[in-house]
Amino acid sequence: MTKASLAELEAFATVARCGGFRAAARELGVSSSGLSHAIAALEERLNLRLFNRTTRSVVLTAAGAQFLEEIAPALAAIDGAIENAGEHLGEPSGLLRLNMAAGAARFVMAPLIRDYLSRFPRMQVEIVSEAALVDVIGKGFDAGVRLLEAVPPDMIAVPIMPQMRLAVVGSPAYLRDRPMPVVPRDLLAHACIRYRTGNGRIYHWEFARDGERLELDVPGRLILDNSGLMLDAVLAGMGLGYLAEQTVASLIEDGQLIRVLADWMPQEPPLCLYYSGRRHVPTKLRAFIDLVRFHSRTPSMA
Repeated sequence: MTKASLAELEAFATVARCGGFRAAARELGVSSSGLSHAIAALEERLNLRLFNRTTRSVVLTAAGAQFLEEIAPALAAIDGAIENAGEHLGEPSGLLRLNMAAGAARFVMAPLIRDYLSRFPRMQVEIVSEAALVDVIGKGFDAGVRLLEAVPPDMIAVPIMPQMRLAVVGSPAYLRDRPMPVVPRDLLAHACIRYRTGNGRIYHWEFARDGERLELDVPGRLILDNSGLMLDAVLAGMGLGYLAEQTVASLIEDGQLIRVLADWMPQEPPLCLYYSGRRHVPTKLRAFIDLVRFHSRTPSMA
């Protein structure tokens, strides 16, 4: 059997990551048809079907998923070696890939990502937002961003926000003709915007005061899996939301939202950047880590 080329393996990994030929072709700078033919030739050479194709989707087969898992570390090592060779230029260059939940992306976009791109004009940043926790190394990411409690134990965590607080908020229009919640159980008489986590469960709102802690499965007809959509729904008067304080602080200040149950809100684990301590840390990631540490010491990121 003729050996597969590095270009073919990278093309296969890109199609798998992008979930289709069109998006992968744009990233690789080739035509969709040419990329499809290249993957078909690779499958023929390997005598293995890597993707199940339909008119609407391209999905890895079980054999394709196993093949990707086995070649991903080698491709990452090659990319790392290329990046390391470029480190002699002294300035970070290339693509920094980060994985995080959509809510976390709102916290790192400004000022972290904005500052990073401003400082290092040879760098590009790709953020993939998804609720589910993924193997950042196996999926080809340089690092991830999650709450500390979700960071895998074999990873190094660097706090982005040492303190995270949550807030229950509603719009003036929603609360105008409804009783203001005084204790958490008052929420049982309200419409709440519920959140489905990455593992598929409905999140129970958490409260704590004077040593008392409780979790409440709040009622609500609207269930979302994205904090940005939840905020939109709250602003539209569709119910109460349980959102990060940093996300809604300015909206509370200018009167677009009203905060309730403020004295019942617990402290959350810090939001962290995390990365593998078992691999060489390339210059591009080291520069981002240093920037995270710098911003975490400033009042704007506290």
